[in-house]
Amino acid sequence: MKITCFEDIESWKESRLLVQDIYKIFKECRDFGFKDQIQRAALSIMSNIAEGFDRGGNKECVYFLTISRGSLSEVKSLNYAALDIGYLDTVQFGAIGKRCDKISGLLNGFIRYLKNTERKT
Repeated sequence: MKITCFEDIESWKESRLLVQDIYKIFKECRDFGFKDQIQRAALSIMSNIAEGFDRGGNKECVYFLTISRGSLSEVKSLNYAALDIGYLDTVQFGAIGKRCDKISGLLNGFIRYLKNTERKT
């Protein structure tokens, strides 16, 4: 499938689902600092994928995908913290972790692809 807009990118679609998961799971969390941090990190993943794609060039896109990957690592780290301090049960922790791993694989594959091809814009 040809990617014509950021909404076609699989890692963006999965990141959107991660944002939904994070917002649902932490909806009742009263630790507003923690809640804000994990929500912002999740939003940053999908936002940077979109921004990078619409910059046009592969080099810029890879740059923003790398930022996205950093935000993903932040979500993964905060996921561990949430488990350790009792904000998540093991099922929720596993679900977030699994989605993060999927996004990581998609981002890494997309970065590899962009480094080895010239995108026509």
